[in-house]
Amino acid sequence: MISLTSPVEARAHRWPAGLKLGALCLASTGLFLVPGLAVHAGALAAVLALYAAPGPVFLRAGLGSLRVVLPFVVILLAWHALTGDMRQGLLITLRMVTLVALANLVTMTTPLEDLVALIRRLTAPLRRMGLPTGALEIAVPLVIRFTPVLVLRAETLAEAWRARSRRRPGWRLILPLTLQALDDADHVGEALRARGGALGPSGSE
Repeated sequence: MISLTSPVEARAHRWPAGLKLGALCLASTGLFLVPGLAVHAGALAAVLALYAAPGPVFLRAGLGSLRVVLPFVVILLAWHALTGDMRQGLLITLRMVTLVALANLVTMTTPLEDLVALIRRLTAPLRRMGLPTGALEIAVPLVIRFTPVLVLRAETLAEAWRARSRRRPGWRLILPLTLQALDDADHVGEALRARGGALGPSGSE
């Protein structure tokens, strides 16, 4: 599996994970409360400036990982163009891209072990109540790690399809991508069981 953490050292790498996640929550709340297009456009420009600040390598890596939102942007804009509410479509699209870019910026500048440690601290009250939190502590980093892996698998399948056919792959990639995801999940499950299971470390407390 690959890591989402950027190899380029940025100033945000030294910030606490809790501070960055808290700022992400506040920004998300603020963008949902403010309806102005100009504010959302300015917020996206500010996020792009944060990507550009550490240098071109960081900027290219960040923008490259945001390609996954392009299909959703096209669908949203096309739908709102058909319904005659383009302003709302632009508002939703700007908000979505900005929030995804902010979340991606957090993962790029936060080591995965720091995120896991933060989740463990946040779930400490649940453990004191006797609730098992090991599954949650494992699930969150697995989702973060496997998202770019699945995107890479989809791109590889699409390239293989285009090498054999002039037709667009479309829905035909769903089945092989699902089978590969299930296969990966099976391997990860076996690895977890070999190490005591998802509830091993927390369940023993």
